[in-house]
Amino acid sequence: MIGNSVIILVVRLNISLQTPMYFFLSKLSFVELCFTCITVPNIIYGIIRESGAISFSGCIVQVYLFTLLATVECILLAAMACDRYVAICRPLRYTVIINRMVCAYLAIFAWLSGVLNSTINTVVTSKLNFCGSNTIERLYCEVQPLIRLSCSDTHLSDILATVSAAYFGVGGLVFILTSYLFILVAIMKMRSRSSRHKTFSTCTSHITVVVLHFGALIFMYLLPTDGSSQQMNTAVSMIYSTVSPLLNPIIYSLRNHQVIGAVKNMMRCNYSLKSSHS
Repeated sequence: MIGNSVIILVVRLNISLQTPMYFFLSKLSFVELCFTCITVPNIIYGIIRESGAISFSGCIVQVYLFTLLATVECILLAAMACDRYVAICRPLRYTVIINRMVCAYLAIFAWLSGVLNSTINTVVTSKLNFCGSNTIERLYCEVQPLIRLSCSDTHLSDILATVSAAYFGVGGLVFILTSYLFILVAIMKMRSRSSRHKTFSTCTSHITVVVLHFGALIFMYLLPTDGSSQQMNTAVSMIYSTVSPLLNPIIYSLRNHQVIGAVKNMMRCNYSLKSSHS
C-alpha cells in the first residue's frame, strides 16, 4: 500500500512526470492499491480468526470488485503498451496521438468497461443456487470458482465468463504482444547498439508487470480443476493479490531514474520544510 501510494503521490506532485506513461502508471498503482484493500484484509482476518469463512453477500461484493479491477488492469496494461508503441514507432506524432484527452478517454473507457463487465458477471453469478460444497479453492471470491460450486444450470454464467476472459484477458494480451512485435521490429532497425538498448530499457518494466499479471491469470484459469490443484490455486491467487501489487511499484521505481529522482526531491523538500519550521 505504501509503495503504490508513493507512486501515485510522486506522479501527481512532480511536473516532470506529467506524461502519458506516468499517467497510466499512477492509474495502475491505484488499481493495485484497491486490489490489496479488497483481498488482504479479509485474508489477514481469516488467519487471526483461524477461519476462512465469508458471508455470501461479502463474497459477492468481493467478486464484483475483483472482476472490476481485473478488467481495468488488463485495459490499462494494453493502453501502456499502446503508449510505448507510439513513442517508439511513431515518435514524431507521439504528442498528437497520445495527448492528455486521449489518456483521459482511455482511463474512462477502462473503468466503464470494468463496471459493465463486473456488473453483468456478478449479477448472473449471484442468481445461481449453491446447495453442495461451499469451499472455494482460492484466498478470495471470484466468478469462476463460484460457478464451479453451483448446483444449478451454469450455461449462461459459463458463456459470460468465457467471453469476458476472451475479450479482456486474451484480447488484451494479444494486443500487447502485437504492439511489442512492432516495437521489436523498430528497435532492430536502429543502427546504434546503445540506442537499441536505451529504447528497449524503457519497455522492460512494463513487460515485467505484464508477465506477472497475465502469467498469474493464465495459471489461475488454465489449471486443472481437481483437488490436486488446490495448493497451486492458493499460491497463484496469493501472487495475484499480494505479490504483484507489492512488486509493481518496486519494478517501476528501481528501473526508472525519473521516479527515483522525483522521490528523492520530494523527500528533500519535506526535510527542508521540517528544518525551516524547527
